[in-house]
Amino acid sequence: MRIKSCPVQVKAAGAHEGTEDGVFEAIVAAYNTDSVGDRITPGAFAETLAEWKGRGNPIPVLWSHMSHDPDYHIGEVLEAEERPEGLWVRARIDLDAPKAAQVYRLLKGRRVTQFSFAYDVSEGSWVDQKDGESYYELRRLKLYEVGPTLIGANQATELLDVKSGDRSLRLALEGAAPAEAAAIRTAVEAALGAKAGRALSAKNETTLKSARDALRKAADDIDNVLSVVSGDEEETEDEDEKSATGAPPSTPSAQPAPKGAEPAGPHPASRRLRTDLALLDAEVSLLTDEEK
Repeated sequence: MRIKSCPVQVKAAGAHEGTEDGVFEAIVAAYNTDSVGDRITPGAFAETLAEWKGRGNPIPVLWSHMSHDPDYHIGEVLEAEERPEGLWVRARIDLDAPKAAQVYRLLKGRRVTQFSFAYDVSEGSWVDQKDGESYYELRRLKLYEVGPTLIGANQATELLDVKSGDRSLRLALEGAAPAEAAAIRTAVEAALGAKAGRALSAKNETTLKSARDALRKAADDIDNVLSVVSGDEEETEDEDEKSATGAPPSTPSAQPAPKGAEPAGPHPASRRLRTDLALLDAEVSLLTDEEK
């Protein structure tokens, strides 16, 4: 499951709007290219909205995707439809719940001005533009929930009314800093372009190799951290077992590795990252060989 959050603008708030307390309207997803290079296409939500309607269940409204805490399930979507500017929702916040009521006050006071939604990509693809920046087109999405959040990414999403006013590599980049993600994305796009017949510049080749090296170092760091965590857990389990049987705790001592023993391999959690690195390494080597 992924999340996408967007700054919004409060258009109206107050009892003068003439609707019940706790109801708001918002465009929670805009049809434009956002700051991470995604563009939602009109119709991307059509199938998932039909599925929600067919089940007869309301789309949940959560504060900042906090699905693990029932107190932050703050309301439900009353209506949802795709409009020319994006996904529009009309929702009600549960004012009887203290935290939900506080979120509503934050919306009314313009202290929270962003919305977000959780989703999975059912269909999407990179779009290469010769006269502009490439982007990832989100063509069909599965929607899980929407709601207000403190930090967003899309500069075009807008809160209309607070009524009654009281590729796999790309997945890895989503956790990177914007500058890092942009550099790696540029390099990968250049690599893909070279594979299609365009030349790979020395600058982009260097950037791609630097990105690969950074990812490889990240994999090593993951192994180190997971090894320490696994070792601590095993030691704790041993001590707990001895305590239960009345045996004295063991004194830690360094045990030399048996002669000829193989070093421990990478933790399973980093194997996929290492596989991606191997593929990226092969791509760089192929492109470099082609240039030569």
